[in-house]
Amino acid sequence: MKRLLSLIIVINTMIFGASSAFAQSENYVAIGDSLAAGQTPYQEIDHGYSDFIAMRLGMTGQLSNFTKELAFPGFTTTDVLKRIKSKEASDLLADATLITISAGANDLLRLVQVNPTAGTLAFSQLQTDYALNIARKNMVDILEELKVRAPKAKIYVMGYYFAYPNVHATQKEGTNRQLIKLNTILQQQAEQAGAVYVNVFDAFGLNATSFLPNISDVHPNFEGYRQMANAFLYEYSGGDALTISAIELPKSHPISFNDILEKQTKSVPIREEKKKPDSIAHTIQGFIGYAAFIDKARAI
Repeated sequence: MKRLLSLIIVINTMIFGASSAFAQSENYVAIGDSLAAGQTPYQEIDHGYSDFIAMRLGMTGQLSNFTKELAFPGFTTTDVLKRIKSKEASDLLADATLITISAGANDLLRLVQVNPTAGTLAFSQLQTDYALNIARKNMVDILEELKVRAPKAKIYVMGYYFAYPNVHATQKEGTNRQLIKLNTILQQQAEQAGAVYVNVFDAFGLNATSFLPNISDVHPNFEGYRQMANAFLYEYSGGDALTISAIELPKSHPISFNDILEKQTKSVPIREEKKKPDSIAHTIQGFIGYAAFIDKARAI
């Protein structure tokens, strides 16, 4: 009987240990670019790293609310700074207890000319250095703004992976040096602001073709986003207690930008009702602001 009781205690500890170790129920706001929004390698929106983070926190009873309304494909650091200063962001940030930020890559990617078929790319070092300096200044301002606008939030700054695994090896070194510079800037500014930097580069390396299946696109698949989420969860929990396994990933339900817009115009804004979220965050949640993105895309 004593052995049976001891076994029950051990099992209960294994099941409930992780959630009891991290008792706070988080109000999670994902901020940033298409990676924060969950863009797929095929120009759609699905579950991304922020959704997987919300999924895990929800499964362990650590999530009260999640939104990625402040995450938009194509956003540069300038766009992110403008967005967090907006009236629409005020309530979201004031209530936030957990924030992740993906910002900086688009400052550089728009300067890169890629020929995916030939496996080549080119960029101007002068333009890149200028963009890196702008990203550094904007990240300082972003983190300062969040201190004021989200005083209750613990902030995590997501690093970036090497996005061109299919280019020739001779092309990788120079491009990777620019990525290292960007990640160094993000880490330095995060640490100076009292935020946490999340290293995702190591999980990808320079040859992550299995995470980046479309040679013409820089966005990861579910497995790539799982790697990013686990990098965050390691920093968040201080270990592997919250790690997401591959078999826990939800089924893919990609949604086009037009479908998102149509569903949002027919639905009631999510924040009108305070409901406990499901363990797996719904893909459509938090995309109230995508009308502006669609209009911009159509104009282009």
